[in-house]
Amino acid sequence: MSQSNPKLEWCIVRLGEDLNWWVTEISDPVHWDVDGLGVIDPRQMSYILEQCDLLREYGFDADVLDEAFFPFRIDREEKDGTVRVARTRDSLLEEDTVLFCLPDVIDEEKGPYADFLDQITKFRVKLLNDLIDFDENITVDEIEEDIRERQNQEYMEGRAVHPFNEITAILDYVPEGYELEDDDTPKSGDEDIDDLPDFEDADDEKIEEDETMRWDDDEDEEPEDDEEDDDPLDTDEDEDADEGKDGDEDKGDDSDEDGDGETRPSKS
Repeated sequence: MSQSNPKLEWCIVRLGEDLNWWVTEISDPVHWDVDGLGVIDPRQMSYILEQCDLLREYGFDADVLDEAFFPFRIDREEKDGTVRVARTRDSLLEEDTVLFCLPDVIDEEKGPYADFLDQITKFRVKLLNDLIDFDENITVDEIEEDIRERQNQEYMEGRAVHPFNEITAILDYVPEGYELEDDDTPKSGDEDIDDLPDFEDADDEKIEEDETMRWDDDEDEEPEDDEEDDDPLDTDEDEDADEGKDGDEDKGDDSDEDGDGETRPSKS
């Protein structure tokens, strides 16, 4: 269990714009400074427990978690949207626990929370060296230096580092240029391609013809006139020419009205 602190009985927490919970008031203001003091919500702690479980095979002792945090249960929601959480003695390792957790940072250098960070860093290094083929094994100092540079950037931007981000920076750490392959994802070249379905050769399958598939007969029955399409404009010009001829013939008949066999010009 977390170390005793009789004055720490409750906290008032609010949800920040970064979707993390931050302390606004605490029952023990003597030992705690609420400025930049964050708490881990149940969803976040569930993820931390899951990632820490991966480190057990490398020697991580999960009991360190109970020593590193003060657990709280939701007491009530305040009118201003904040939430009051009350101290509890429940263990973080119990199943189906819904707890808010405040890191024990009373002694930031040698306290239980600092020891927890050291532990997960050490076993994360073992995991990475086991799963990634480095030219040279990475060290704890390399990880801490890399993470410290990132945190300093946040400090320079005036942002407080939330404990969840501080913890997951270690639990999810992978050196730049490398990645951890998912166990469920097949590695390159491991895919099984022998189970592809067999397709029949098109030459081995003959299609039975019926009346709807006799394309050659349809082509023979097409009239020859369809091979050349007349231009509609040409048709109109031909009709005008024919009308002009008929008009000339009528004029010729009028000029021979006397019937004497001679053709006389008609009077205009």
